[in-house]
Amino acid sequence: MNYASGYQGQEADLYDLFSTTFTVSEGADEGRVIGNFVQDLMKTTPERDLFCFSAHDNDYLVGSVFFSSLKYRQDDRTVFILSPMAVKPDRQKNGIGQKLIIYGLEELRKKGVDIVVTYGDINFYSKVGFQQISEEFAQAPLKLSYPEGWLAQSLTKQNFKTIPGSPTCVDALNKPELW
Repeated sequence: MNYASGYQGQEADLYDLFSTTFTVSEGADEGRVIGNFVQDLMKTTPERDLFCFSAHDNDYLVGSVFFSSLKYRQDDRTVFILSPMAVKPDRQKNGIGQKLIIYGLEELRKKGVDIVVTYGDINFYSKVGFQQISEEFAQAPLKLSYPEGWLAQSLTKQNFKTIPGSPTCVDALNKPELW
């Protein structure tokens, strides 16, 4: 398995990966929503505010994860959100997603990111170091439909303390249907 950074030249493959994966797991409507979200992320997000990491088996794309900036004006730490994440349905349950996230987190650590949050399945994300948090600890940019899925981890050795204030997310993520 090879891991790579960036999405340039892979836009169509990434759209297909996310729309197919979410269609299989959540249905056609969710597949369209997430596929369009990924397209929007790649088209509208400034390069400094978006990271994409992919897993390839030979030259075949099997998984990908995006991280985009969350800005908390009352805090000087650098925060990113992991969203979305996908592994080809026929390649799931082989540790590809976990290894891909670990790779991405290490790359973000090297780039000086302090904290990563995500919104998803605690059983999956806890395997790669995420812990459940409350909105008192770190507020989400929009109303959470599943507050139990609000998760975070520190990428530094400093004490993990509350993130004050209300954040703003990138435009592509600023849609209630994604929360």
